[in-house]
Amino acid sequence: MISKKYKGNEITGHLDIFVADKEDEFEGEIEKWKEVLIHGNPEGLRSFAKLLMTIADLNQENRADLPMGAREHYHLRPNFELSKSSVEAIVGRMDAKGTGSFYDRFVAKDATKA
Repeated sequence: MISKKYKGNEITGHLDIFVADKEDEFEGEIEKWKEVLIHGNPEGLRSFAKLLMTIADLNQENRADLPMGAREHYHLRPNFELSKSSVEAIVGRMDAKGTGSFYDRFVAKDATKA
């Protein structure tokens, strides 16, 4: 739910977002994890950065079409904003309109670590 100015095909250039399964062996133990990879050409990365800045700078409190407790977000779809080889991605705000609260599954990073 981003302003109509930013609806559809905002990403110019080439942008690819995908999830890679990773595996490594260390001291006889197999470790598995997933990585999200975001790659693009300069134009694609700049337009992605512009979209992120737009979402970050948006004043959710002034949005009449955004219900209280909702969070601004934007869907990036394969073959539209993203490459055909991408997975769908949603980028958005964590802070809810009206309350500023984050969603329940969020766990903050440990700020005490160096």
